[in-house]
Amino acid sequence: MELKIFRDTMPYAGTGCTVKAELPLETEVLISDYLPPVFKLVKCFAKTVVLQKQLQPGRLTLEGYLRCTIFYQGEEGAGLCQTEQKLPFSRQLELPEFDFTAWTAVVEGQTEYLNSRALTPRRIEVRGAVGLVVSVYAQNNTEVITALAEGGIQQQLRTLKGLRSTAVLDKLVTVQGELSFPQEPAAVLDITGTAQVREVKLLSGKGVVKGELQVSCAWRAEGDTTLQCRTTVLGINQVLDLPGVTEDCRCLVVLEPIGFTLEQGGQDAPASLTASVMLHLRSWREYQLQYVSDAFSTKYETTLSSRELATQQLVCMLDDTVTVTGSGALPDAGAQLRACFVSYGPVQVTAQGEGCALTAHAVATAFVENSLGELENYEKTLEVCMPLEPSVPPEQQLYPECWLSTLDVRCSCSNGKLEVAITVRAEGAVYRQTAAQGIDTIELGGELVPADPEISLRIYYAQAGEEVFSIARRFHVSPAQMVAANGLEEGTEVLPQPRHFLVPGT
Repeated sequence: MELKIFRDTMPYAGTGCTVKAELPLETEVLISDYLPPVFKLVKCFAKTVVLQKQLQPGRLTLEGYLRCTIFYQGEEGAGLCQTEQKLPFSRQLELPEFDFTAWTAVVEGQTEYLNSRALTPRRIEVRGAVGLVVSVYAQNNTEVITALAEGGIQQQLRTLKGLRSTAVLDKLVTVQGELSFPQEPAAVLDITGTAQVREVKLLSGKGVVKGELQVSCAWRAEGDTTLQCRTTVLGINQVLDLPGVTEDCRCLVVLEPIGFTLEQGGQDAPASLTASVMLHLRSWREYQLQYVSDAFSTKYETTLSSRELATQQLVCMLDDTVTVTGSGALPDAGAQLRACFVSYGPVQVTAQGEGCALTAHAVATAFVENSLGELENYEKTLEVCMPLEPSVPPEQQLYPECWLSTLDVRCSCSNGKLEVAITVRAEGAVYRQTAAQGIDTIELGGELVPADPEISLRIYYAQAGEEVFSIARRFHVSPAQMVAANGLEEGTEVLPQPRHFLVPGT
């Protein structure tokens, strides 16, 4: 007897892996002539900016730059000053070889150590290393058995739910505008921004993203050590080519500001502002697929092998804020705050009670001027924790693709005490990988030995939690006959309690 086998193609969660690498940072930074010479180094930061990712069998190539930012105290009462340098890098990471139809890579960079010293008043040496943690998640297509027929076959059907990736895009966007100052700045200390997506529209093969970028510039006037702030809003409007995307796809878009350039205008003219924003877009289509998880024949010997079917599912979308606070003592009771900067560590999903939460370290670096007029820096580490909604059991295999940004920083120094409050925004998504067992191959062999015709009914002592299908397979009886013979409701799959289970003769 020939067995009829019906198949379909499904996307499954392919190989996922995490690799670590180190980027050395060795450079000399020259202080431009228009900046004051160095009196004292205050703090050096290094941030990883990845511009390109390319996945090939057994290899992931990352291209980008390390942005090295140095804050120092200028000579002759110049106050807090800043300079920076971009150090390009290209790094290849060895991976296991695997096939894929879609993939994404989450790159987390964190400073391992950073040392700086002033060689001369206009030359600074920086040595250090930045650690990279790269998690790659792949998706591939595979055939799955969806139905069987003929040969007295009995089949157990299950439903798979998952995501089919339709677009993964990371695009660098340049936005330009103007920034006005009441007087020409003596120094621009920092430019930061937060971006908001206002509208996302998907068409066939196209996408339209509209948003705005709120820019804040910290600066100080000539002869004044107090920092002032100027703000402006820049519009973002992008039309994207997205092959394979249709209007019914779900979509996630995050705008991540990664750099700013300010060029001073002429007298009484506004400065030209250029912002670089990384546009992250993830698009997918949810699917359901019925497959055969188990089977046997009531007429023939059955040989089968099983396989694991892994799917990717969306747990929740993220667009949440939380405020975290902290405080600490300062050695100088008369210290005065000059600036505060925030950086973040890798984002993780960790168990919290009966559920899970999104967690990360936030490091607030406060610049203060002590009683001697010298600038110092103090760090305060805060724990960011955002419970996931809806509540997710901690035993599930979860992984986030998330971007953190700072909406507000409130920092103060009084009576020798530093107090910090940070409002953090998390944007992105949390996914999970689930696995189910399905049939890989199945064959029918010789005919079964006929049952004793004089035995019309047998009794099986069933335990609570046993599946009707498993009992039916043991005795080569149709599960429907089992249900009918025992007066169970149609569709019963699992026995709720122990019982004498009646097995009809074949």
